[in-house]
Amino acid sequence: MYKITFSKNADKVLRRMPRNIALPIGKKIKELAGNPHSMRNVKKLTNHPGYRLRVGDWRIVYSVNDNELLIHVINVKIRGEAYK
Repeated sequence: MYKITFSKNADKVLRRMPRNIALPIGKKIKELAGNPHSMRNVKKLTNHPGYRLRVGDWRIVYSVNDNELLIHVINVKIRGEAYK
């Protein structure tokens, strides 16, 4: 099982969003810790060294370090703002 860490910005966004949106996002992040390479709605980013996970209109941008079994959540944003 992978360990999950959050950037300061991602942590701040998750704490401030409404609970009905944060719960499904948190559930998907926990699923991601089980096996980050075989989840649905995951794509490798082309101009960024990470991946993105789609949860409804929200995007979770993260990186995976297989050597240390670590997932670092970089950003959690609404669809249009996630890649800026």
